[in-house]
Amino acid sequence: MIKKIDHLGIAVNDMKQAAEDFARAFGIVLGGEEEVPSQKVKVGFLQVGEVRLELLQPLEADSPVGKFLSSRGEGFHHIAFEVDDIESDLRKAESAGLTLVDKTPRSGAHGTKVAFIHPKSTHGLLVELVQK
Repeated sequence: MIKKIDHLGIAVNDMKQAAEDFARAFGIVLGGEEEVPSQKVKVGFLQVGEVRLELLQPLEADSPVGKFLSSRGEGFHHIAFEVDDIESDLRKAESAGLTLVDKTPRSGAHGTKVAFIHPKSTHGLLVELVQK
């Protein structure tokens, strides 16, 4: 099911400031930004070896990331696993008793298909499946 960790999502209030902070502190540079309207979010990726950090800035206060920020503040939001066949893997996850946020994939950054598994099924961790 899982090929590798694709990225770690970090919710931020201000992507520009967060990117500057990561560049100054760790020498990693933002590789561009993209809006993902289906998720009401702007994303930017920082490459760290084989894994990317995804900075998530809400486009609207009532978006999932906006709600996360208002209740929990900035910080770790989700882990994303790359998969080959997201539809099949969603069916397997549901058959295994996991609660799906998305029963069908939606559009993600860079033209990917994405779907989320609810944290109540994964010990408090929001899991994103990504098919490239």
